[in-house]
Amino acid sequence: MANSEAPTRGYTATKDQLQTRLRRIEGQVRGIERMVEDDRYCIDILTQISAIQAALDKVALGLLDGHVRHCVAEGAEEGKGDAMSTELMAAVGRLMRRG
Repeated sequence: MANSEAPTRGYTATKDQLQTRLRRIEGQVRGIERMVEDDRYCIDILTQISAIQAALDKVALGLLDGHVRHCVAEGAEEGKGDAMSTELMAAVGRLMRRG
């Protein structure tokens, strides 16, 4: 019989907060679309883009924190610490590459 419960993730305890933050970011992105539609000043649009990037960075750091505290710690207990660390560092590397 298959387990119908959702797996516990590093962010499970704060999932509601995470979803709220992501909806706020989604609204900010829609706001930028309206700014472009309204021919707003370029610097004002770039300022909003910067705010969204900062908000996404905060989400990413929270997810990384949860991943380390839950998934990596659990993997280490199961003898998969090296593989989990390699996976984590690859994810951090992808997050750091921009523009």
